[in-house]
Amino acid sequence: MTDYNYAPEQVEIREAALKFAKNEMLPRAGEFDQKQELPLEILTKAWELGLVNTCIPTEYGGAGFSTLDAVIISESLAYGCMGMNTAIMANDLALLPIALFGSDEQKKRFLTPFTESYKIASFCLTEPEQGSDAASIKTTLKKDGDDYILNGQKMWITNAGYADLFVVYATIDPSLKHKGITACVVEKGTKGIEIGKAEHKMGHRCSDTRAMNFNNVRIPAENILMKAGSGWEIAKKTLDHSRPLVAASALGGAQCAFDHAIKYAKERKQFGKPLAKHQAIQFMLADMAIKLENSRNLVHKAAWLLDEGKENTKIASFAKAYAADSCMEITTDAVQIFGGYGYSVEYPVEKLMRDAKLIQIYEGTSQIQRLIIAREILN
Repeated sequence: MTDYNYAPEQVEIREAALKFAKNEMLPRAGEFDQKQELPLEILTKAWELGLVNTCIPTEYGGAGFSTLDAVIISESLAYGCMGMNTAIMANDLALLPIALFGSDEQKKRFLTPFTESYKIASFCLTEPEQGSDAASIKTTLKKDGDDYILNGQKMWITNAGYADLFVVYATIDPSLKHKGITACVVEKGTKGIEIGKAEHKMGHRCSDTRAMNFNNVRIPAENILMKAGSGWEIAKKTLDHSRPLVAASALGGAQCAFDHAIKYAKERKQFGKPLAKHQAIQFMLADMAIKLENSRNLVHKAAWLLDEGKENTKIASFAKAYAADSCMEITTDAVQIFGGYGYSVEYPVEKLMRDAKLIQIYEGTSQIQRLIIAREILN
């Protein structure tokens, strides 16, 4: 059974992360959203507090956080801004394949620098024509002597314009489908990397998202994770670890929207009494509270299973689909409770609603999560 009580150190982690979110992120979330600018100063402060790169083990300079610790941090930071938290989580998504499957030498070489100064990483899987259908990626990795040559395009890559390191998925043979997929580490400045312009997005506008081209990029064999053809398994296990983090981000954003809605419903008067005294609004708030509780339980169970060394694929998809869909519904209802003010950029809930939509799309859409769930229950 899952223990629903935080350990004392987890209470401290949550308090520290939430304090940072409320004091540093939340007051400037609207500003960076409007500027569409990555808040490097804020992200660096988060790193200095130990709230970034939660997946790095202690033996490589990390904090040695459990998965539950990581989701506590993700939920708390997303309360301040889901977009900023996306930039933070992208580091874990990129570094997880190395932390989980890298050799000791690879972990020392690639993970340790991220504990010595603030650095940024990118996870490169999605392509212009291959989003959910990751097994059909076209980026190629061809053997050339002791090295490999990387060619292809990637799309919607978070942190691409600022990254010091990229974990790229390519195929050694497209006809092999998932059996040909290979994961490799590409370092900033390697000849042949071309980074596109920043995308203008509906939400998460302060996170950096770009297309990338790899033009005859030479990759040393020692930068291949595990072995050629093992990338599919690496990607699946990585997403089992990262989906609870993304679900926790949805949860944090939804909690923020709910708190705004509660406060506004108590203050705003219509027909001679506060909105909170109207049954129609009470029912909306009650449904929001139910979704928050269920989301948190699923997120925590998905994290707990990993920490116990158990399979979590199905529950991680439960958590990601339910928390993402609930975040979209809760933020939409928050806008509705605010009425016309909710539609104005001068009030916080319209940004939360825009940010919520992306979580239903990235890291596997809500529909893909249902396909995974169906596969798991039918097998």
